[in-house]
Amino acid sequence: MPHFIVEYSNNLPEEALRIPTLLEALNKTAVNTGLFPEAGLRARAYRADYQRIGQGDAANGFVHVAMNVGAGRAEEARQQAGAVIFDTLKNHMLPLMKSHKVALSFEMREIDTVKFNFKNT
Repeated sequence: MPHFIVEYSNNLPEEALRIPTLLEALNKTAVNTGLFPEAGLRARAYRADYQRIGQGDAANGFVHVAMNVGAGRAEEARQQAGAVIFDTLKNHMLPLMKSHKVALSFEMREIDTVKFNFKNT
């Protein structure tokens, strides 16, 4: 049940961010690592209403991707998959980063084993 959660600053232009394309690319990359089944993937994005980056320069932007994954995958495998996923994020953002100051970050968190899921499909 991996979840991608993308947060981004409100000073970055939506048309340049191409969020639907980014979500699709992140999902495809995750599936291609062989660690994450496509049926369990969830991806969403949120624009920050307010942000302060560094010393407060309004020209600075950010895109942060958090990936929450269930327990059971080896740390080395998660590290390798994370590097590939972060490369996908960087490649997607390169055109925007030519014209805007953007801090990129990615983290993969292992979800605690005490969790609850329900689906009706």
